[in-house]
Amino acid sequence: MSEGDRSKVLLGAPVAEAMRSDMVARVAALGDRGVKPRLAIVRVGQAASDLAYERGARKRLEGLGMEVETCALDPGIDDAGLDGWLRDLAADPAVHAILLMRPLPSGLDEAAAIACIPPSKDVDGCTTANVASVYAGDGKGFAPCTPEGVMRLLDHYGVRLDGARVCVLGRSLVVGRPLASLLVSRDATVTICHSHTADLALECRSADVVVSAMGRARSVTSKMIAPGSVVIDVGMNVDDEGRLCGDVDYEAVSEVASAVTPVPRGTGSVTTSVLAEHVVRAAEAAAVEGV
Repeated sequence: MSEGDRSKVLLGAPVAEAMRSDMVARVAALGDRGVKPRLAIVRVGQAASDLAYERGARKRLEGLGMEVETCALDPGIDDAGLDGWLRDLAADPAVHAILLMRPLPSGLDEAAAIACIPPSKDVDGCTTANVASVYAGDGKGFAPCTPEGVMRLLDHYGVRLDGARVCVLGRSLVVGRPLASLLVSRDATVTICHSHTADLALECRSADVVVSAMGRARSVTSKMIAPGSVVIDVGMNVDDEGRLCGDVDYEAVSEVASAVTPVPRGTGSVTTSVLAEHVVRAAEAAAVEGV
């Protein structure tokens, strides 16, 4: 980032809009063949972050001419019940893509549930085959939507990754670890931090780019950020007043970083755009197989 870009707000909307025209054309082409891309969202319970993501995903996909169905399951469902829902969706040719909202409530076997989803319908990159594709860097499978969205946002705003030091806060298989792999494939030097990191602030201050996916409201403070660094906030939290907020203390960090994403209006719209693109890819692949 140049000196003139200091305190730049990295909004997600321009990135999502840049992706839109290509998807509109592809959805129209599928429509000419009698195919309407369809996503099934499987949600257990009503976690606030899940509901927010679901609303955004539905708005994005339906706005592009796709269909979305929500399978809202009772939080008391057992593994057999959840797996049954997923297997039925996997076998349904009208469903091109499945999004399982994670993490699942405690007591449910997430690995067993994921195993019920075919890699070809796994548009959030959670199955073994798609995880392997991300780590291999072959680009053949679906990467998780949030990490891929972060990469799209960084590219759109011209953030240099080759040789950059990137600190990823969070080691989940949903965001942290796959994002680290995507960054390494672009020649960044990546440090993954987590709850056992000895000096989190020191690691953050050593980085050119900080990406937070910890899920702790406003826990990334200005004292943790080096002047001129780029800060990407993937957190989706609800504060004590019921407002959506990120992991980053946005106002304070904006005074130090050269660029930062807000929450909301940051990575969320890019993530849902990546999800939409994955659903289109899945529908296109299914249409080819059906020929």
